[in-house]
Amino acid sequence: MRLPRRRKLPAPGWPEYLAKRAELARDPLLARCFAAGTSAPDTPIAEVPMVALDMETTGLDERRHAIVSIGLVPFTLGRIRLSERRYWVLRPPRPLSAKSVTFHHITHSDIVGAPDLDDILEELLEAIAGRLVVVHYRHIERPFLDAAVKTRRGEGLMFPVIDTMSLEARRHRQSLLARFKRWIGRPPASIRLYDSRERYGLPVYSGHHALVDALATAELLQAQVATHFGPETPVGELWS
Repeated sequence: MRLPRRRKLPAPGWPEYLAKRAELARDPLLARCFAAGTSAPDTPIAEVPMVALDMETTGLDERRHAIVSIGLVPFTLGRIRLSERRYWVLRPPRPLSAKSVTFHHITHSDIVGAPDLDDILEELLEAIAGRLVVVHYRHIERPFLDAAVKTRRGEGLMFPVIDTMSLEARRHRQSLLARFKRWIGRPPASIRLYDSRERYGLPVYSGHHALVDALATAELLQAQVATHFGPETPVGELWS
């Protein structure tokens, strides 16, 4: 499956950006979320509170598709807080397609009576406020939330993320072995979530469930930091 090309966002000073958005936001929910801020770029990753975020969508284009479920798992390098997990099935504004149902297994009967994103937005924002969001492929979760919130509240939602797919891609593209494999025509290593987990000996989970994938992403980041970085790594070296 070919992933859509995305515009490259400028590298922001995230604490300054969030502080400015807190001043300018008209919506009180968004203002509170922005005001919670984020860690300074030189903060060791071991000291940063994080939340793994995953969502299932009806497609890959936030302009034409919608969110159907969201999973959140708060964690740190040393602990995954499963007791604080969150999971929502949402009612999308457009009908489900047969293709999307096959992919994420959320059916028409599942969304009957399900809330709209706006109905759970306060709880969602409280769960991510002040925590660094961790995703596997930032060009889904961040733009979909931004577009969905903008539609409902008239203002977008941007925030820093650590992208475990990007960290994995960075490592494999830079390694001498990866360059040699490309030179001899070998396919590059897969950086999909479950292929990446396999390289670290992490357990196999069923994919395409937002809560399970959020947990899988949190565990992957813990393994990546333990293997390639360290607890003192400044968070500014990891976020996007």
